Amino acid sequence: MKKGICLNSLPGDDLRAKFELAKRAGFEGVEPTLTEDKEERDRIKRAAEEAGVRVHSVMGGLLWKFPLSSLDDKVRGKGMEIVALGLEWARELGAETLLVVPGVVDKGTPYDKAYERSLAALKELAPIAEKAGVVICVENVWNRFLTSPLEMRRFIEEVGSDYVKAYFDVGNILIYGWPEQWIRILGDLVRAVHVKDFDLGTRQFVHLLRGDVDWGAVREALLEVGYQGYLTVELPTYKSYPDQMVFDSSAALDRIIKGA
Repeated sequence: MKKGICLNSLPGDDLRAKFELAKRAGFEGVEPTLTEDKEERDRIKRAAEEAGVRVHSVMGGLLWKFPLSSLDDKVRGKGMEIVALGLEWARELGAETLLVVPGVVDKGTPYDKAYERSLAALKELAPIAEKAGVVICVENVWNRFLTSPLEMRRFIEEVGSDYVKAYFDVGNILIYGWPEQWIRILGDLVRAVHVKDFDLGTRQFVHLLRGDVDWGAVREALLEVGYQGYLTVELPTYKSYPDQMVFDSSAALDRIIKGA
């Protein structure tokens, strides 16, 4: 398995310095967050190339505002445009995957309608992903949607495309499940993995190895399903000496990957 980190987890404003920090800390890939600014994409590409670090994935965070599950056709249409833009970003940056929040269930969006509309949107987007050579990865997030590994697997299988898979977030699951169970059930659908820890007592995300995730069990499950991709750190920096979080997270990943 390989070590990745979110661009937003790297301190500072200078893009090249952020990528260089990631490289010094031993990360092989960096995951930026999608915006609608083409110039920013070009700056990210240049900084990554100059630092010699790969952009391995793109995070499509704009979909919280424009969910594919929306009952408003204009909002849903904007969400589909955002996914298409994210696929363009990923292709231009040389990334393998695009993280997609599949939908949001709320008081005004019933679960069944969210499922139906999100599924239809991803079926329509799958050929665009295939043309771009980028895999859309549906992430488990706190969106009250796809809250079971069996349902998430069924949802992705119903899309029926090799270009729509799963982005599994280890820390997000712990509040209502066990990550090793999800990994085994999703199996070969897991194409990307976010890592952060979670403290069940405080119900807060914490830095790696400081929470209640059983990392030995997670590692074993990932190996069982044949996962050899990136483990991407998604964590905030420390208040003091923020770069230290990057080095500490890299060292924690070394221990997780080694398993001893």
